[in-house]
Amino acid sequence: MKKESVDQFVMVNAGKFPEFTQMQLRQTLEKMSDDKEGILLSTSWKDPLTTFLLAFFLGGLGVDRFYLGDTGLGVLKLLTCGGAGIWALIDLFTAHNRARNVNLNMLNMI
Repeated sequence: MKKESVDQFVMVNAGKFPEFTQMQLRQTLEKMSDDKEGILLSTSWKDPLTTFLLAFFLGGLGVDRFYLGDTGLGVLKLLTCGGAGIWALIDLFTAHNRARNVNLNMLNMI
């Protein structure tokens, strides 16, 4: 990708990836071919704030897990009422990092 495109992507989406991988993110994007740029720009990145809000308001129902694509864990969390609240509380504190790691995995798959 072109340097300008990389800079623009990082400015817009930097908060959606783990902070410790910012340099790795730039390097990965710079090595990416131009034909994958369209795929990259059309990908729906998971928002860490949305994940946190879903975990806060609907965490006991597993909605945050469904949002991140963890369907099996979402169903389990729904059936156990958020693991009697304990699992929902843990997910509340890890929601930001889980969303950022999902985004990093999606980028690596592209």
